[in-house]
Amino acid sequence: MSEVTARIASAYAFSGTALRLGAVVHDGVCDPAAQVRIPLAMLNRHGLIAGATGTGKTKTLQLLAEQLSEQGVAVFAADVKGDLSGLATAGEASEKVTQRSADTGDAWAPTAYPTEFFVLGGAPGGIPLRATMTSFGPILLSRVLGLNETQESALGLMFHWADRAGLPLLDLKDLRSVITYLTGDEGKAELKGLGGVSSATAGVILRELVELQNSGADAFFGEPELDTADLLRTASDGRGVINCLELAGVQRQTRLFSTFLMWLLADLFDGLPEIGDAERPKLVFFLDEAHLLFSDASPAFLDAIVTTVRLIRSKGVGVFFVTQNPTDLPSDVLAQLGNRIQHALRAFTPDDADALRKTVRTYPTTEDYDLEEVLTSLGTGEAIVTVMSDRGAPTPVAWSRLPAPRSLMAPSADAVREAAIAGSPLHGKYSEPVDRDSAYERLAARIAAPSPAERTAPPFDRPRERTSSRRTPKPEPTVVEQILDSGAVRSFLRSAGTALGRSMFGTRRRG
Repeated sequence: MSEVTARIASAYAFSGTALRLGAVVHDGVCDPAAQVRIPLAMLNRHGLIAGATGTGKTKTLQLLAEQLSEQGVAVFAADVKGDLSGLATAGEASEKVTQRSADTGDAWAPTAYPTEFFVLGGAPGGIPLRATMTSFGPILLSRVLGLNETQESALGLMFHWADRAGLPLLDLKDLRSVITYLTGDEGKAELKGLGGVSSATAGVILRELVELQNSGADAFFGEPELDTADLLRTASDGRGVINCLELAGVQRQTRLFSTFLMWLLADLFDGLPEIGDAERPKLVFFLDEAHLLFSDASPAFLDAIVTTVRLIRSKGVGVFFVTQNPTDLPSDVLAQLGNRIQHALRAFTPDDADALRKTVRTYPTTEDYDLEEVLTSLGTGEAIVTVMSDRGAPTPVAWSRLPAPRSLMAPSADAVREAAIAGSPLHGKYSEPVDRDSAYERLAARIAAPSPAERTAPPFDRPRERTSSRRTPKPEPTVVEQILDSGAVRSFLRSAGTALGRSMFGTRRRG
């Protein structure tokens, strides 16, 4: 072991539990005795896995997911290409795997891991994940629909109106019915009172909803809604469950699935208690194709992402962004990522060269490597690594050759997937959609057959029941009752209740 290799390895020799990230490479030599690791307790400090296509990002994600499962930590990973399903199948020995194990000092053994297969909504091949429209909220939905700020504000007011009117928004047809009602003869007065929402703006939102529904995305919204606590489970042997969201069939809805992943994070943030710094995270969340989340995002949306990422670590959740280039992420997001695994970058164009130089400047200063040169010459399965040490300080830069995953580095067979889905305790809970009484049914019934009392009553106020034609004298209200009965106070309380009931993303808070 050279002096440089020994010095780098000593910086990664943590006393507590740590995950394997391979062996140090220096001067072209990989030393299996010089191990690169990441402390388990620091996984909630978030991270980045970046690199050009074909450099090994997915296999790195697979390697981390396996080790987290072995430590009893649940994992959630979006599988855009379908490769991660191999986690459910034991890997296959080969000459390359044997050589990689020798290079990295890894005692490789074929292992299958407890894996759940999810899909969005009505897509085939997994347990369906759904969110109700009201839980998803107006801000994230505006992101999916591509609305501008004025239209987003209008949509938020419509959600607010539905909340106040007691109209559950569970699926797309519920929201469509609300907008249709507000823009129709029956609801024109209500629309006029919604802070100046114009019928033209409402019409634009309605057309976007119709287009979203026609694309098949309506299956994503509805019940039963995912209880994100189900993502924190462990298997009977104590290993963490790896929750794999299959996205290979929904490439046409890239904005929807990236926003859906943000909804999961927002719901976890709202539902989990504060635990501070713990020995191990509760869940590690891998956001593949992370650039889709930030493309054309509004400043308010980006602020909400940064706030969520910054605060969710105290809930025991770590977030890893997986993308081709670090410059795909806003600088405010990159600043929150304490763990970096950077695979090879390409510099074929002036823009590529500029991105390479920017990436180099984000790493700790090192005299051991010429990072600009190394980042363009890394082999497949090699990466430049720096992580948060157990003292909370960044480790020196290490060129690491990563070990091979112990599960199958290819998609699992259909029979394996089908058996995992059929045997899952979540299959019966989420497999069949539920369409209960909500805004669509209530508005349809109201328009079809309004009662005489309802025609004269204020919108959505139920007429008082009378037991006789003679009224019972009502006692004089107290001063407090008079104040609480004030229209202005009632309006404020309704508004405050609705505002407090939604998170920074406009998603419905639990409870």
